[in-house]
Amino acid sequence: MNLLMGSFEERLRNSISFAWQVFIEKTGSELLPINKEASMQLQYAYILQQVIPLICFDKDETVQIELETSHKINHRSREIDLVLEGISRQGRHRIAVEMKCYREFASSGGKRGATDIFMKDIYEDLSLLEQYCTSGDFNRGVALVMNDLERLVNPKKKIAKCWDYDISNGTRINNVHLETPIGGKKIDISLKKTYEFNWIQKGQLWFLEIEGL
Repeated sequence: MNLLMGSFEERLRNSISFAWQVFIEKTGSELLPINKEASMQLQYAYILQQVIPLICFDKDETVQIELETSHKINHRSREIDLVLEGISRQGRHRIAVEMKCYREFASSGGKRGATDIFMKDIYEDLSLLEQYCTSGDFNRGVALVMNDLERLVNPKKKIAKCWDYDISNGTRINNVHLETPIGGKKIDISLKKTYEFNWIQKGQLWFLEIEGL
């Protein structure tokens, strides 16, 4: 990846991956204490904010970051974790970013549980990102995920129903429709694009960047 190459839109997209790589190194090395999604969002956004000036090579190129941006989809208001908006002579380019963080132990010391909901939520985020792009309001959608349970990344077996929402390393999915109930709630998730789950390990943590193909 080269932040200096390509169109403004390509540099904008690459800035997300570059900032994510920095986040992985710092978090995996325990330089950034991340114990929940809110701290993940803030720390990642701070890194991304430092990267942005490096990708603007024209006075007409500007970039803005927004956290928790409200967006209505299918008559329902949603909060997008992070929106990266770039404006250049070619027009406006918007990227929606959804984030998920799962730590086995909360900051209080208690076990969190609900890994099935975490797995399902990743699929739900991917579905929302597709809808954001299909609506025409966003050009691209990216999901950033971290967790500290290797059994979700490299499971010894996949028996429980939660594995209908398979997030294990090397998983590839395409054009799926999932209705397996999780947490006693009805689920209806459709994904049209192709996704590959390729996790990166740093320290005791696992990280994933995923975008539909």
